[in-house]
Amino acid sequence: MPRQTTSGASPDGGTRKWRSTETVRAEILDAARHVFARQGFTEASISEVVEQSGASVGSIYHHFGSKTDLFLALWERHRDEQVAIVHQGVVDAQAAGVTDPFDLLVAGSRAYLEATWSRRDLVRIFQVGDTPPGFSEEQRRSGRAWLNRNFRLLGATDEPVNRVLVWLVTSYIGEARREIAKQRTARAAREQVAAMLEVLERMRPLLASAAGMQLVVRDDEKH
Repeated sequence: MPRQTTSGASPDGGTRKWRSTETVRAEILDAARHVFARQGFTEASISEVVEQSGASVGSIYHHFGSKTDLFLALWERHRDEQVAIVHQGVVDAQAAGVTDPFDLLVAGSRAYLEATWSRRDLVRIFQVGDTPPGFSEEQRRSGRAWLNRNFRLLGATDEPVNRVLVWLVTSYIGEARREIAKQRTARAAREQVAAMLEVLERMRPLLASAAGMQLVVRDDEKH
């Protein structure tokens, strides 16, 4: 089945080349990213997204339905890209011979935090509180999924204390990302990443003491 395509008017009154639906959606989401970052959800308007993307109002409503749906679609893309970044960090570490679960967690966290600076506008969009009604529940669902992925990665047994420990580490990584996004320069962000990862490493003995977590504790981490 041929891929669905669409077209739109160019600024000079001509017609753009036919583009795939995926391309049009991506262009609209890229424009929405700029508009939401600049205006916030409440003050942002579809007309600004139209101006930024070059798409028609009808095209935006056809693909996304409403400003809220557009915001949620941007969130879903951001969330999925973050999951992919972490996954690739873990896969690369495994390919390099890393097997210790905590080392794999650190590798995924490093990839996640190092990507934050280039995605800081997205972090701010979804963390400042100017979001659609009900969005906080969507964030909680995403947080629970992230917690469960870390739980499986660390090989923890399903006991209350282990749940708390993995929640502690996962929450710390999320807060670290927010702090990195607040930095004013790329250099400051890199320094913050290094500091955050150093603190994460210091959590290793705490998790290693939990049941079911077969983690390697280095001599300099034993206290």
